[in-house]
Amino acid sequence: MAQFFTVHPDNPQPRLIKQAAEIVRGGGVIVYPTDSCYALGCHLGDKAAVERIRAIRQIDARHHFALVCRDLAEIAIYAKVDNRQFRLLKAATPGSYTFILQATREVPKRLQHPRRKTIGLRVPDHEVVRALLAELDEPLLSSTLLLPGEDRPLNDAQEIRERLEHQVDLILDGGSCGIEPTTVVNLTGESPVITRVGRGSVALFGL
Repeated sequence: MAQFFTVHPDNPQPRLIKQAAEIVRGGGVIVYPTDSCYALGCHLGDKAAVERIRAIRQIDARHHFALVCRDLAEIAIYAKVDNRQFRLLKAATPGSYTFILQATREVPKRLQHPRRKTIGLRVPDHEVVRALLAELDEPLLSSTLLLPGEDRPLNDAQEIRERLEHQVDLILDGGSCGIEPTTVVNLTGESPVITRVGRGSVALFGL
């Protein structure tokens, strides 16, 4: 049965964040709030935890996860970023965006797009996940908490608890954080391409 931590959305309790990080490192699957909606997360290198998230969402290997990073410096470890891309990333982070970039060798092949060798990355603007990432000292592998057959993510932590308490290890209740997913921006071409319009404004990219 999942543990349930009620955390302050602006000043998350360090003791609870530390416990959450230990659960992630131990192979746990967690639910946590972001600046767009609740998400499922696990350790980057834990294949079994990734498969658990796939099972919860009923998605196959073609569905790709995002790496949730602390900052641009961490993005640059996992993605190839040129000067043009860096300027766009700097203007849009932290924020409700997921960026598609060419993956570096630091990203396990099973997490990359099989043909294009790309990876989705984001830097969220939410204090709970920022604190968790700082405690982990590495990215979190993440997927939107969108359950099979539903068209919008879950937003109420108590409902999440009722529906997923036997499928995840921890629910971080940071209050309501919205139901609109991130805007997805492909930066691998000569100009940005919006592949999903979400919470993040596309105006930053001149679109």
